[in-house]
Amino acid sequence: MRPLRIAARLVALGFALAALPGRVGAATVLMISIDGLKPEYVTEADQRGLKIPILRGLMAHGAYADGVAGVWPTNTYPSHTTLVTGVTPAVHGIYNNPEFDPKRKFAESWFWYARQIRVPTLWQAAHRAGLATASIGWPATVGSTDVDFLIPEYWRIFRPTEDLNPSDRYLIAALARPEGMLERMQAHLGAYLMGNDVSREADETKTRFAIDILVKQKPRFMTLHLGSLDYVEHEQGPFSAAANQDLESIDEMLGRLIAASRKSDPAAIVVVVSDHGFVELTHRVNLYIPFVQAGLIEARIDPATKAVSVNSWKAEPWPASGMAAVMLRDPGDEHLLAQVRELLGRLSMDPAWGIDEILDAQAMQQRGGFPGASFVISMKPGYYTGGNFSGDAVTDFAGHGGHGFAPHHPEMRAALFIAGRGIARHRDLGQIDMRQIAPTVAALLGVKLGSATAPALLVRQ
Repeated sequence: MRPLRIAARLVALGFALAALPGRVGAATVLMISIDGLKPEYVTEADQRGLKIPILRGLMAHGAYADGVAGVWPTNTYPSHTTLVTGVTPAVHGIYNNPEFDPKRKFAESWFWYARQIRVPTLWQAAHRAGLATASIGWPATVGSTDVDFLIPEYWRIFRPTEDLNPSDRYLIAALARPEGMLERMQAHLGAYLMGNDVSREADETKTRFAIDILVKQKPRFMTLHLGSLDYVEHEQGPFSAAANQDLESIDEMLGRLIAASRKSDPAAIVVVVSDHGFVELTHRVNLYIPFVQAGLIEARIDPATKAVSVNSWKAEPWPASGMAAVMLRDPGDEHLLAQVRELLGRLSMDPAWGIDEILDAQAMQQRGGFPGASFVISMKPGYYTGGNFSGDAVTDFAGHGGHGFAPHHPEMRAALFIAGRGIARHRDLGQIDMRQIAPTVAALLGVKLGSATAPALLVRQ
């Protein structure tokens, strides 16, 4: 019998034993995010020919959602922060993946830092309750003092894996805590990943390091972010052969992670989440171009390097994949506001731009996204925001996948699977709100997350 089948059967046995009635109080929780996991990968695995026994075991022996309605925008950093806070981006402060940088001065800076989160997190609630915490690769964790064993996600400049700077290993080691932990782990586990490496090998590395922490440090709450499926879906689309193969590899990693968690605590609960769904793309829409043409952005493009320098701006898009916030330099300028509103109205009337809806500040306040934006351009699924300042405004982009679209689109639904001691067996939770996940995990941990107001899910037996 193949080792993978043996591991799968052992983990399935662990699911069955863990599903037996047990302690109702505080539990050990391992929370794993599979970036870009659509629920249909698991709920329709047989129809799609996917061999993912671990994920299917979580579904059979635990509670699961048919879909998780996400936040505005359905992007990685805002969504992951909602997963650990239970509130919308407008409340927690992580509005997008990259920060708004109208003059291109921030060297592609993202919302890296724990201090940018404005509300309590699950790590903070657990830490203050005296529970040991750990995290690997979770967004917006750089500098967190509430994570006892931390390897954050961070890179200096987003670039292809083969062009990464080898010295970035020293950078991530300096950001890990406690001091010296990562160097000691690398001495017997091998090198940790560099920068923005989102390959399958990077997920394997994260898994290896997570297992080491689970077994040796025995944290009561640990989070882990696996990013390779998202990368493959961006490159080749959801449910592509490459994406399916990647998920099958991740499923094997899950088996080892769950086994390590149960070795440390047989009653441990496993929570598998994702941050957003995915949709096949058809077009890339370069929204900067009409703003340049309208005189709202004054930019220079280097003819040799194609690098963009923004000399001045009055109004500028802030791309967020399947949508874009529109930021005004002076939001109180009524003449400028009217000029931008008229421009957006003309664009939305032309089907070629692929605009689904234009939302004003009041509408976005109700939706909980981009609190500083005067408008948000919500794109039709398939039309992706681009970054070009010149050339064709709308280009073909077939063969790729994307997210960031409005969360009411079914294709954007994320996933949730929970299994372990005391969790209901094969309970279909239906369609849920992403804001319900953090208070649910808090209840499992036996801690309070005061800022989360959404009701916890009924996952116990």
